[in-house]
Amino acid sequence: MADWLIPDWPAPVGVKACVTTRAGGVSAAPFESFNLGDHVDDDPRAVAQNRSKLTTALNVRPAWLKQVHGVEVVEASPAQVMQADASWSKTPGVACTIMTADCLPALFCNRQGTQVAAAHAGWRGLAAGVLEAAADSFADAPSELLVWLGPAIGPQAFEVGPEVRDAFLRTHPETADAFVPSANDGKFMADIYRLARLRLAAHGVTEVYGGGWSTYNDERFFSYRRGARTGRFASLVWIEPV
Repeated sequence: MADWLIPDWPAPVGVKACVTTRAGGVSAAPFESFNLGDHVDDDPRAVAQNRSKLTTALNVRPAWLKQVHGVEVVEASPAQVMQADASWSKTPGVACTIMTADCLPALFCNRQGTQVAAAHAGWRGLAAGVLEAAADSFADAPSELLVWLGPAIGPQAFEVGPEVRDAFLRTHPETADAFVPSANDGKFMADIYRLARLRLAAHGVTEVYGGGWSTYNDERFFSYRRGARTGRFASLVWIEPV
C-alpha cells in the first residue's frame, strides 16, 4: 500500500519489514479502514478481508498473536494464534506480526539475517522485560542484534501515574530521565522510545533505530488513547524467501 511504512534501518539483505496504516481497507467507522485486530468488535468479515489483503500485498504468511501485555516469546506460526507478546522466526516467508494502537512495536534481526523477531511493548510488558526476552530468543550476542522501533504514543501524549515510573526505576534507575512531571499533579509524561532504548542498552543491544512518531497525534495510525473504540495496525518482519 502506498502509505505503509518501510523501516529505515541497516538490516541485512533478505530481511524485510513493514508497518501498515489505517488506509486501504474495508472496515467501517470507527475502525476505518485497514483494521487488522480481530478483538476490537469490528465486523469479522472485514477483518478477514483486510488480513487477506495484507497477505497478498506482502506475499508473506503473518503469524498473529493473542497479545496480553506479558513477556512470553514463541516461535512464529501462521497455523495457530498463540498467547504471547513476542515471536521469532528463522523460516523464510513467515512474518513475525505485532498489532498495536499506541503500544510500542519492536522489530529485531541478527546481522546474518538468519532470524527475525517482533515484540509488543506496552508499559507493562516493557517494564517486565519483553524486549529483553525477544532479544534472548536469538543465539547471537545482544551486540549482534539490530532493533527498529515502530510507531507508538509520543512523549507529549503519554501521561502515566507514579506507579508506572516506579515500576521502571525499581530495576533500572537510569530510566528516570524518560519521565518528566506533567501539568497534572503527581503525574508524569513518559517517553516510551527512551525507555525502550535504555532497557535495550542495559541488555547489551545498542544498534537501535526508528522511533519519533506519536500515534496519538498522527491520524495515519490507530490510537487507543485518542479513541478507545478503534482498530489495530500491524508491524511485521520476515526473511524473504530465496
